[in-house]
Amino acid sequence: MASEVSSEVIVLFIEPFYGGSHKQLIDTLINGVNKVANTSTLLLSLPAKKWHWRARTSALYLSQIIPQRHNFKVLFSSSVLNLTELVALRPDLSHIKKIVYFHENQLVYPTRNHKDRDFQYGYNQILTCLVADVVLFNSKYNQDSFLDSINKFLKLQPDFRPKELKQQIVPKCRVLYFPIEFPTLHASEQSDDGRLHIVWPHRWEHDKDPNTFFRALLALVDAGLDFCVSVLGESFSEIPPVFVEARTQLGNRVANWGHQKTKDDYYKVLRHSHIVVSTAKHEFYGVAMLEATYCGCFPLCPNALVYPELYPSECLYTNEKQLIQMLKTFCVNPALARHMRDNLQMDFKAFSAEHLINEYRRVLS
Repeated sequence: MASEVSSEVIVLFIEPFYGGSHKQLIDTLINGVNKVANTSTLLLSLPAKKWHWRARTSALYLSQIIPQRHNFKVLFSSSVLNLTELVALRPDLSHIKKIVYFHENQLVYPTRNHKDRDFQYGYNQILTCLVADVVLFNSKYNQDSFLDSINKFLKLQPDFRPKELKQQIVPKCRVLYFPIEFPTLHASEQSDDGRLHIVWPHRWEHDKDPNTFFRALLALVDAGLDFCVSVLGESFSEIPPVFVEARTQLGNRVANWGHQKTKDDYYKVLRHSHIVVSTAKHEFYGVAMLEATYCGCFPLCPNALVYPELYPSECLYTNEKQLIQMLKTFCVNPALARHMRDNLQMDFKAFSAEHLINEYRRVLS
């Protein structure tokens, strides 16, 4: 890394977890910002591995590689970064406009065991908000769940609890949806309705609750119903055992299994599917669900988390039993899924990068 940068650089992007939706957001913003006259950017990032260590230690490493000589006007980072530590280590950054983006928040992030929750992650995010000038959330649900949980979260401290932090943070907050670069669609690419094609495009991790999803599919198998399934999304070093078990149990009903090589391959699967399902226990936005819905899938989502904010009531289910019943109905009549998707009242402009990029430019100016 060079010790200094060109005088043209004015926006510093930092992403300690440069992968998945975090990478997607940064790339979209940099592409949009670089099209503005007299504006340029510098990106400093770390690979999307070992999330917990990125949250714990990235500030120190980044403080060493950020150029000492610079004329940055704006710093933009996700909430993975401990912004408080970075500014303390690099006081020369304290005077510039600091923007933090929340893809999720650690105050309500689910853990499999209550004892597994590490207080420090949420505490660091609160400190980051106090140091930031602008705090962006990818949904109203994300913003409200964070702000409304601050006092309860701090009660975990045994004594000497700080007061009125929410009141300090609220004026900085704003909801700005994640900007998705939707693909160009062609009607001829959509699937026929001979056999229901279900897609599950999520990370292969416990917080997406794959157990519930596969139980629902096996209920369809037990009922003798015909369907096929594509299980997409990224997998990591620790894959929940249910994936191996389900792959065997579903047999020839599996159409696609695993992360697709290219984004075009991924979109092709979505365009040839009828139903996209979420069984998530944690979701603050859900890029994959919106992409699949845009590509022609009818979405089935829990009536919880961010979903009621983004999807009409006919897309929401309240429990596993209702999800199974809805899937059974679509198995019997796959054309119904296409019909319901075609009549779905959703304004995808509200989620598109083309529409949102000017709002981001204004924030970054």
